[in-house]
Amino acid sequence: LPARLYSISSSPREHEGEVHLTVAAVRYEGHGFSRKGVASTCLADLVSEGDTIPVYVTPNKRFRLPEDHSRPVIMVGPGTGVAPFRAFVEDRSTRPESGPSWLIFGDQCFTYDFLYQLEWQDHLKSGALTRLDVAFSRDQPEKIYVQDRIREKGREIWEWLENGAHFYVCGDASRMAPDVHGALLEVVESCGGRTAEEADTYLGELKKSGRYQRDVY
Repeated sequence: LPARLYSISSSPREHEGEVHLTVAAVRYEGHGFSRKGVASTCLADLVSEGDTIPVYVTPNKRFRLPEDHSRPVIMVGPGTGVAPFRAFVEDRSTRPESGPSWLIFGDQCFTYDFLYQLEWQDHLKSGALTRLDVAFSRDQPEKIYVQDRIREKGREIWEWLENGAHFYVCGDASRMAPDVHGALLEVVESCGGRTAEEADTYLGELKKSGRYQRDVY
């Protein structure tokens, strides 16, 4: 079987000698059969505490916190896409010089799907996390996604970007990431007073400078 890649969801500064993963067990019905993800359900159902499994680490040199820890960061991570941002916030919680951090998280239901809710609340109290906005798509008749929150908070997102914020996106590559990119283009146009072409150039410059980073799959 090919190896499965998962984002590390813990900081070594917070959990020395440990690596945490955020894994959603894949289970669904298709063509009259129950189907499941081989790796995710193995981790969820078959691996017990104390078991040993083969793993390796592939560094992602293009998806990291800014070297200047005082820089603001905006993190968009629906579902298990929030994994690296748990590590980011843990890292910044150990650095007194860390700048503002804003997390935009989304999933289906507040009651069942709010990953790391208590941890985010603790980080908000400590100041490691400056702001948290959520989008739960099935808690109301009209579905709301992270890209809707980006449009809704566009003026503030623009102000953060103009103040040097780094913008991160992690999660689904097929729909979420393009939708978030489209919403961000709209923010740059409407709040930054740019044409569509200028907005595209603006985000391109953010990418080149390392201030717009994506880890999508």
